[in-house]
Amino acid sequence: MIYSPNRKGRKMFVRRHSITRRWLVNSLGIVTAVLVVVEILALVLAQGYYTSAVKQYLSSKIDSITSTLSRYQSPLGYRQEVRNIIERFDEKERYELMAINSSGKTTLTSSGFQPADWMFSDDYEEANKSPDKECWRTIRLESGEKVMSCTAVLTAATNEYSAIRILTSLDAVDSQIMRIAIILSAVLLGIILLIILSGLYFIRSIVIPVRQMCDTAKKYADGNFSQRIDSVSEDEIGELADSINYMATELENSDKMKNEFISSVSHELRTPLTAIKGWGETVLEMPDDRETVEKAMKVITGETERLSNMVEELLDFSRIQDGRLTLQKKVCDILAELGDAVLIYTERAKDLGIDLRYYEPEMLPFVYGDRSRLRQVFINIIDNAIKYSNPGGTVSIEAYEQKGEIVVLVSDTGVGIAQADLPKIKNKFYKANHTRRGSGIGLAVANEIIEMHEGSLIINSELGKGTTVMITLPIYNEQNVK
Repeated sequence: MIYSPNRKGRKMFVRRHSITRRWLVNSLGIVTAVLVVVEILALVLAQGYYTSAVKQYLSSKIDSITSTLSRYQSPLGYRQEVRNIIERFDEKERYELMAINSSGKTTLTSSGFQPADWMFSDDYEEANKSPDKECWRTIRLESGEKVMSCTAVLTAATNEYSAIRILTSLDAVDSQIMRIAIILSAVLLGIILLIILSGLYFIRSIVIPVRQMCDTAKKYADGNFSQRIDSVSEDEIGELADSINYMATELENSDKMKNEFISSVSHELRTPLTAIKGWGETVLEMPDDRETVEKAMKVITGETERLSNMVEELLDFSRIQDGRLTLQKKVCDILAELGDAVLIYTERAKDLGIDLRYYEPEMLPFVYGDRSRLRQVFINIIDNAIKYSNPGGTVSIEAYEQKGEIVVLVSDTGVGIAQADLPKIKNKFYKANHTRRGSGIGLAVANEIIEMHEGSLIINSELGKGTTVMITLPIYNEQNVK
């Protein structure tokens, strides 16, 4: 599969080569070629084996005859014995025995038929020239029959009987080789058929799920994350299907959170903008009413600051996503930043009927960090504690040193967080409670800032009873500062 842009600029899937075709061309082609080569080698070896067996038998026969004739000294007895051996040859049904004179002409045969002159025109001369006085030949007769012959020069030769020739047909050998070839070809075809069936079954077990994954991926590309892939096996394909399903679930959740985030941010932006617009119109209608103008300007200033904080929060989140968020670290007093954050929300908590309690220690060690970013974290956590608390509730803030770390605890008696939402509460765009204002990225930004200070942000909560946020930061140590 490859991607190709269509006329509208969207990317489409274009199939180049299927797995089945590549397997047939590559793997099956190689296996077939190897099997064919093996069959050819087997036939060559079988041909050599049977031919060698025939040659060995002919050699033993002619050795036996020449050995028998070598015992005769008188020409008369020698000629008589040659005639007797040839005329009484008991294997004439399978073999032909011939006597050759000193001119190379056939003078006597066991079958009584003379061979054609072209068949053995010069084998006698070749046998005389050979060191072992033998000449082996394999020829094909005019009838199409293939024969093997051996011509051996006799030691007690006479002009009439100077050599012995024995020959046999190789048709039986060729028939046997043909039978072996048929058997091997049948076995080869069976193996190829078995490979094809098992291979196609195996490929189908891969191709079908892969095609389903491809079709599902296209739907994911179009923004439809509801489709899921059926888990068809326990192997890597099944694991891949489970991973894609998990990815789809996460994408669906992220898409849902993104949409909720857009809706939440839109609402958060609309509320202050509506207030600013409304009070602005009021000022235009009543420019001489000083009390109304002051009240309007106070509301406009507050809502403008709220908008500014939201925009800054969004910018910080964007910087975190792009890896552009940097810290201006230096030695700082953590109590000063925490105290400023508490002071910012003291009046607001009082107006909302929430008891804000700050248990300030006399002294704490310094930390090495970005003062403004740490104040931003404290402001975000305290704001959340007040935001999710009901009138009459309590928000407690304390700080202390423990095991070489500064610990800041912010506790409230508010609505709390369900246990199912706790693992995801620090994820981007995630909001456990949609009834309260907020964009859902404040905790993600705060957690990232604390981690960049090599600290931790831990949230413990119980639905309906409240939430406790524990922030830990390492104490400043010159040896630990990079």
